[in-house]
Amino acid sequence: MDILELIGEQRINEAVERGDGEHLACAGQPLDLEENLLVPVEQRMAFRILKNAYYIPPELETRKEAVELAMALVEEPDNDAFERGRRKLALLNHRLSAAGLPPVTLDERYGAALLENLSR
Repeated sequence: MDILELIGEQRINEAVERGDGEHLACAGQPLDLEENLLVPVEQRMAFRILKNAYYIPPELETRKEAVELAMALVEEPDNDAFERGRRKLALLNHRLSAAGLPPVTLDERYGAALLENLSR
């Protein structure tokens, strides 16, 4: 556990000991984790139907492809296809930014450190 998790757990335990939240209408009931409160009410049913049909929005497919490409480029930076891969990653990042999503960055130092940690 990192320090933020420890602080969070400590504060939750303190709140439980004080009895904070016992007066809430939903006290003692399990949380509905399927309900996405960030989605407007009029769109929730459509989102639930799409989720149940295993539909993935095109923006997320693009992001997944960009992440996979970035990881492949970091694994083999001396490959002949590296420059072509960088251009494709730039195109995917352009599509992501057009959709309002953050770009996938290719930081060789971070990627190398990440691969080293994952290989342990």
